[in-house]
This record gives sequence, structure tokens and C-alpha cells, in this order.
Amino acid sequence: MLQQVNGHSSGSDAHGGESLREDLQEFLGGEAPLHQLDDLTKVNPVTLETVLRCLQARYMADTFYTSAGCTLVALNPFKPIPQLYSPELMQEYHAAPQPQKLKPHIFTVGEQTYRNVKSLIEPVNQSIVVSGESGAGKTWTSRCLMKFYAVVAASPTSWENHKIAERIEQRILNSNPVMEAFGNACTLRNNNSSRFGKFIQLQLNRAQQMTGAAVQTYLLEKTRVACQASNERNFHIFYQICKGASADERLQWHLPEGAAFFWLPNPERTLEEDCFEVTRDAMLHLGIDAPTQNNIFQALAGLLHLGNTRFADSGNEAQPCPLMDDAKCSVRTSASLLRLPEDPLLETLRIRTIRAGRRQQVFRKPCSRAECDTRRDCLAKLVYARLFDWLVSVINSSICADPDSWTTFIGLLDVYGFESFPTNSLEQLCINYASEKLQQHFVAHHLRAQQEEYTAEGLEWSTVSYQDNQTCLDLIEGSPVSICSLINEECRLNRPSSAAQLQTRIESALAGSPCLGHNKLSREPSFIVVHYAGSVRYHTAGLVEKNKDPIPPELTRLLQQSQDPLLKVLFPADPEEKSQEEPSGQSRAPVLTVVSKFKASLEQLLQVLHSTTPHYIRCIKPNGRGQAQMFHQEEVLSQLEACGLVETIHISAAGFPIRVSHRNFLKRYELLRRLRPGAAPSPHGPPPDEGRSEWSPHSEQATLQALLQDILHTLPALAQAPAEATPAPVHCGRTKVFMTDSTLELLERGRAQVLEQCARSIQGGWRRHWGRKQERQRRAAVLIQAAVRSWLTRKHIQRLHAAATVIKRAWQEWRIRMAFLASKELDGVEEQHSSQVTCSPSSLPLPQAQTRLLGAVTRFWPLGLVLANAAVGARGFRRKLVVFACLPLPVGSPSSYTVQTAQEQAGVTSIRALPQGSIKFHCRKSPLRYADICPEPSPNSVTGFNQILLERHRLGHVISPILTWLG
Repeated sequence: MLQQVNGHSSGSDAHGGESLREDLQEFLGGEAPLHQLDDLTKVNPVTLETVLRCLQARYMADTFYTSAGCTLVALNPFKPIPQLYSPELMQEYHAAPQPQKLKPHIFTVGEQTYRNVKSLIEPVNQSIVVSGESGAGKTWTSRCLMKFYAVVAASPTSWENHKIAERIEQRILNSNPVMEAFGNACTLRNNNSSRFGKFIQLQLNRAQQMTGAAVQTYLLEKTRVACQASNERNFHIFYQICKGASADERLQWHLPEGAAFFWLPNPERTLEEDCFEVTRDAMLHLGIDAPTQNNIFQALAGLLHLGNTRFADSGNEAQPCPLMDDAKCSVRTSASLLRLPEDPLLETLRIRTIRAGRRQQVFRKPCSRAECDTRRDCLAKLVYARLFDWLVSVINSSICADPDSWTTFIGLLDVYGFESFPTNSLEQLCINYASEKLQQHFVAHHLRAQQEEYTAEGLEWSTVSYQDNQTCLDLIEGSPVSICSLINEECRLNRPSSAAQLQTRIESALAGSPCLGHNKLSREPSFIVVHYAGSVRYHTAGLVEKNKDPIPPELTRLLQQSQDPLLKVLFPADPEEKSQEEPSGQSRAPVLTVVSKFKASLEQLLQVLHSTTPHYIRCIKPNGRGQAQMFHQEEVLSQLEACGLVETIHISAAGFPIRVSHRNFLKRYELLRRLRPGAAPSPHGPPPDEGRSEWSPHSEQATLQALLQDILHTLPALAQAPAEATPAPVHCGRTKVFMTDSTLELLERGRAQVLEQCARSIQGGWRRHWGRKQERQRRAAVLIQAAVRSWLTRKHIQRLHAAATVIKRAWQEWRIRMAFLASKELDGVEEQHSSQVTCSPSSLPLPQAQTRLLGAVTRFWPLGLVLANAAVGARGFRRKLVVFACLPLPVGSPSSYTVQTAQEQAGVTSIRALPQGSIKFHCRKSPLRYADICPEPSPNSVTGFNQILLERHRLGHVISPILTWLG
């Protein structure tokens, strides 16, 4: 694990320096893992050289974003990388549970600001300050952030809201091409340099959906319209209309092919920004229709022709300067395009009106050639500045939401980068002054405020030295004497000001400032200011005139006479404005200079930044040529020194970037006390305003401290390590709890664990309750089902019993009937047989054959009954069994005997036998003798028949089959 070092790399003793160099060499020797360090706080040791090598390794590996504690470092790739800013990647960072765990990206900062605004506890307005040198990629970064917010903050819930969100998103995105076309230009360091500062306020409603936006601009460099440095260009819009206009538009705007204009240098250079159709489509989506666009481009063409108006020196001061030969056509064309009268235009440019005396007498004085050029340039700058402000107002009216429809905002500040050119004037002084103020805001917010807060909270903290630019700011804007105050004073003096005199005043009045330098070898009057990003030499020539920014009243009156609809809107004929432009000598208002206006707008911007939670993106330019895969260490090193990045890394690596108040900490993490055995969660101590007179802030603080200690004692258990082996990643201050990202992650993991346990307990209790309820319902259902089934069974048994009773009664009646019929038949046979026996002489001895027959009949009478009445009874093998059962046949094969039966006779209808011993015959009366005596079973007989049912008995048929069988 990399060890973080707090402090600078330089040491006083030789041994420490030698050890540090060895560590540095060991670190620099491992080239492979450098591009994997996505956070510069992990670099060990933290020096300018090690940070530089890490950034270079990541840049060569096409990794352009690196975290540096509270700041995101963005390297300009100088090549298109579509997949790095695709909508899919935006959704990935937006949907990630912890975007900070992903690779560093501008979408990480965008998502963090959006989630901070989305916080339901304390939603705070957010702001992102995109800073860096010119050409470092600030405009592109702001553009990508706007696209990100347009994607993630436009989540409508209905079709109507969806259309509104799409319209707002499209208008916000279309404001970029228009602002860049009219406010950006190609400079020595950047092909698309913003020549104005802008603060874009993205407005969100309560549902965190983007409802609108507002744009605020700062200090447009309008002098670029009439004056461009060598190898630089004018604003993009002039090149767009010259290259992208159609043939009819060229004819209408008097822009023929190959036409040369003094205010259009380097027209042969073709840039990506020279896309006229994109600008026109964007203006159309913003609500600027085609006729209005035509008026805008016609006025811009008139300014180009006005720039070709050149004056010659006049031999007589009483005569106005004559026009050059080739300038007469330009004046006529410019007047035609601006819809101005030609003669008043020339007169205004060449003749100055002076009011003097108590009676305000008007004097007309011809201007010199230089004054004519100045008035011409002033007219062009005035028209372009008013046009730019009007475009900003149109954009705001198109994209700005109603004040009642939004509650919070996210601000994007794309301000000028630090500039240092061979010739620097008032514009560069204001730009670098703004950079100094933003740097001081960054230092105050993230460096000085952080260390002072640690000290005030009682943290054991080793102070890290950092570069404070307050001395430079005192030099520029301090009171009572500063550069700005001296320049404004020169503007108020009613005397001509010279460049050398201004230089002398600045050097003499501010000689004691360490940030004021001197260059005695310079031939031109100038002074040097040592900024945080380097020294810059400012030329004093023309500085006071630019600060005055004088607008002759006759120029304004001339533009108010224009018949162009657009110029009528830009320059309305207002009597109040006229009276203000012509004040009397006794009540003359103080001159409002450029520096004063810029300083006021800058203070207003800083107030907005102080009221929000700021986030910083430091854009770094790898090289000055704008080429991909080229990393100049010297240029990057100077930028790292200028922005104070190393000091930021030191404090972020060694400090506690997360600060939470005691009450908010307890409110969120008090449930961690459940992890401690025997510690029951207790409510917070009551605040002092709840009616308890004995409650004091001291007792409240003591209670809070005790609860905080209980919570902090759970950290070793969360880390699964003993208390003495756990480092101190958290500190409890006097009013806040300071912790690192790892501690916050540990606390959140423990909180999730406790919440999971509580959820499991709640789920267990609910499931137990639901199970008991289900069991009670099941038992009740079983009881009901048992009762119903018992009732149904009883009913069924009752029906069966009734049916059985009916069947039994019918069966008994049938048996009785059958028994009665059988007895009746048997009684008749018995009487007949008895009469025959009685009539035969008893004294006569029976023959032997009859004796044998009577014995057989007596012994085997059941067989006869069976055989005589078996027509519908037993057949086949069962009949033979009956025969074998009734006859004592010898053991042998039954096939040797023949049994003849009268099968056609009606007799026994059914025979049932159970193996229960001997045969028992149920007969009421028998015609045979000894019929009521149960014959003893023969050893050769088959027993088991216990019941014989008889329907009819015909004894006449009994003896015949028996005699047949015996014979």
C-alpha cells in the first residue's frame, strides 16, 4: 500500500534529502503502474516531479482525467474521442451506486453535484468552477457538462413534460454554438478561445428536473472587433458569414468571393468552428427567426465594410480628414447595410461635437486621423457589444424558467484562463485579475479554510504551507492605492494622460509591493505584475482610454436614426437616456469605467460562488501547439505550480475531507450503537428550546460527546480489527466529526449492516405473526371441515341404515314367503308319503332292494334334494363336488364315476358354504324319516356347507336320478 507523505519533499539535512531521492528514484523506476494511479494523493512522495510523471504516463495511455483530492485534473487530448463522452457513459455514471468508485471523469463531478442538489436533507445550490489557461479545454468541458445535465436531469413522467424537457434541453444545448460563434475567437494559444466569461445557471425544480437556464456574461473583449493581434482572428461569426453564405446572401450582404477586409485577418485558415449552418440552426431553435437572422448578419457585414473605411491625413486642421480612394465605396456599402444615412455617418466619424460653457454651447471640431479611426472603431464596438448583449437576453428569455418553477440550481463557470501575450493591455489585466480572484476563492475554500477549521476544531494538524495570492490582489484592487484605483483616477482627471506618466505613478505609489516588477530594458512604458501563474508585462499605452471606453453621444444618436429593425431595438430613442448622455457641467455623474464595472460583476459572481458548494476542475494544456500525444513537461509544470495543485494534494491526502456536524452524525449513525453488546439506543438529548430550564449547552455537549464516543467505539468491530491495531481515520472535533473517505465507507457499511439486521428482525416478526395467523386459520378450517364431514357422514349412515332396514325387511319377507311355500309343498309330500306307508301292510317284510333303497334315501336325502332342484343352482365341477360330498365314494379318480342330474329341473337356487365344520340343514318339515337328525360326517365326505336354500321340492324327481346313479 502506498504511504502518504504530508509535507514538502525538500529536507534540510543531507540524509533526509538523500533518502527522499532514493524513494523518488524507486518510484520513478516503476513506469508501468504510473498510468494506473487515478488519484494523485496516492503518489509517493508528492512532489511536482512525481505528479508530472504520473500525469504524463496517464496522458500517453489516453487517460485524460485524474483526481487530485477535491479537484479533478483534466488534460486536453487535442483529438476527438466520441466514446469518452457518449450518452451510454453518461448513463453509466448516473446509474452507478458510487460514481466515485468509477474512473475519474467530468461526469463524476457532474453526478456528485446533481446528487448533492437531489439530497432531501439539505439541498444546497452547487457550482462547478472550470479553470485553466487559454486552450486547456474549459469551453469543451463546460459543453460536455451541459450535455450531461441535459441527459440526467430531464426525466419527465408524462408526455407533456417530456416534450417540455426536450425543448428546454435542446435550447440549452443550442445556446452553446451561438455564444461561441459571437464570443469566441482564435488566439495564439487556442483556436476556440472564449473572449468573455459566462456563468450558466441550470435551474432545477423540486423533482430535480431541469426546467430552464440562465446565462450571465462578463467582460466581452469587444476591442477584438476592430483590433486583432498578429496571427489571431476576429470572432468566429465574421468568418462564418463570409464562408457559409449562399450566393444570394453574398449579393445581399455585399460579400463577394475573395473580398478582403481589414478586420478579417487570416481568412485562409479553416477551423472546425467555421460552421455557419450550425449557428443558424441553433439561432432558429432559440426563437430567432430567419428575417431577424438576416438583419443580424447584414449588420455584421456592415461592420466589416466599416472596417475598410480608411482616412487620410488632413493638411488643414480646420478641414475634416478626407477618405482614401478605395474607402468611399466601403462607406456607402456600410451605410446601406446598417440602414444609416451616408453623409451623417461620415460627418459623425470625422467631426467631433463639443459642449462648453455654462450655456452648453455646441462647437464642431474636425478630428484628426487617429481620432477618426478611434471613432470608427468605437462605433463598431458599440454595435457589436449591444448585439451580443441582445443575443444573451434572447437566449435567457428562451431558456429561462419562471422563478416559481425552480428551487435549486447548478452553476457552470467558464471564465477566462490566465493569459500572457507579447502585448498585454486592459483586457489581459482584467482577465488575469479574474483568475487571481478565482484562485484566491479556491485557496480560501479548500486550503486555508480547511486548515483553519482543523485548528479551530482542535485537530492535531501540521500546517502545510501554500501559495497565497492575497498580496497580488492587494496590488491590483487594494485600498486605498492600487493599479485599478490609479487607472480610474487617471480617467477622472480632466487632462490628457500619457503612458509614461501612468507608469511612473504606478511604480512610485506601489513600489513597496513584492508583486510589482520592473523592466528597465523595455522601450515602451509598461509595468510587471507577478501573478500566481507567472509574471506578465502590461503596456500602459491606451490603457486609460480603454478604461474610459468613451462613447461619443453623436454616435449613439446616429445609430438611433437607423431604419434597420434590429438597430432600432438595440438603440431605442429614449429621452431619459438622452438626458443622461448629456448631463450638465454642475451635475456631472462620475465616470463608470470598464474596470469598475468588471470589478462589480466579479464581486457579484463571487457572492454566488460563496453561497454554493463549489467543485473545481483544473484544465491542463499538455502543449502549446495543440497536438495530440505531445506532452511538454515545462509547460505542464508551470501550470501545476500556478494552480497550487501540489499543495491541494498535500492537504487532501493528509487531512479529513469529510466534515459532519455532531447532530447530523448522530442522526445518521446512532443506530450503530446496536452493534455494541449491552448498549441500548437512546434518543438524543433535548435541545435547549424544549422547555427544560436545567438543560445547558455544556450538558448537551457532554451528552453528544458520550454518544459520539459510543458510535466511534464500534469502528474496530466494523473494521474487524482490535482497537489498538486500528488507525485513527476519524476525529471528533468541538462541533464536527472529521473523517476520511475510507471511514465514511466503513460507517456506511456498518449502518447498512444494522439496517439489514433490523429489516431481518422486522421480517422475522412479521413472518412469525403471519405463520401464527395462518396456523389459527388452518385449525379453524380443520374444525369446520371435521364438523361438516361428521354431519355428512351421519347423514350418509342414516340413509344407508334406512336403506339396509328396507332391504332387510324385504329380504326377510321374501325368505319367510319362500320358507312358507317350501313348507307348504313339503307338508303335502309328507302327507302323501305317510298315507302310502300307512296303507302298506306293516307286517309284510320289505324286500331287500327296497330296504337298500330306503336306506340310501334316508342317508343320502340331501343329495337327492340337491340333484332334483339344481336346475338353476350349481353346475359343472361344483355339482360334482356336491355329489362327492354327499356320497361316501372310495378314494380314487372321480372320472370313473358318472353323475347324471336333471339339469333342466327347477330346484336349488343358491348354495353358500363356509368352512365351519359339519353341515347343518335348515328345514321346517322333512318328508323323510330322520331328517331332523344331523348325520355324522363320513371320513370320505367333504364338509363345509352350512346353509341350503330351497325354493321348490319335488320328491318325485329325487329318487329317479339316485336310482339311475346307483344302477
